[in-house]
Amino acid sequence: MATALKYFTVYFLSGLKFIFGPTFGVANDLPVPAIIILTALGMMTTIYLFTFFGDEIHRFFGRFRKNKKIFSKKSRRFVRMWRKFGLKGLCLLTPLVLTPPGGGLLVNLLGSKKKLILKWMWISALIWSTVITLIVKYAFWLIEDLVTI
Repeated sequence: MATALKYFTVYFLSGLKFIFGPTFGVANDLPVPAIIILTALGMMTTIYLFTFFGDEIHRFFGRFRKNKKIFSKKSRRFVRMWRKFGLKGLCLLTPLVLTPPGGGLLVNLLGSKKKLILKWMWISALIWSTVITLIVKYAFWLIEDLVTI
């Protein structure tokens, strides 16, 4: 039961903040392939939620906003990012910079096709989950070697 909870935690944390999943998984000595798969699945669960329910989520939370400015500093920054990087760039930046909820909501609100969003987010999730897991794994390995010296 405790092991299943560790696997679920990697999955859940990856949906919120991408780096937390691999870090937790490596710290708890989970197998690298499992960490990579669970990290990608965690992110993609969030992306699927925002892709298919993003408009409803935006409308729901929009009712609670007091400041209804359309052109805020934040919205201008997002549009600048969109113009500079496009869909592919934002999808590749999502795990590192935007977090899965932020990137998922952004690419959906800016009107991308769902099929393309999912394709590029899957590519991004698989690439970055592999890279980050291996970096964290070998960083922990290096730290352990330095501590034993």
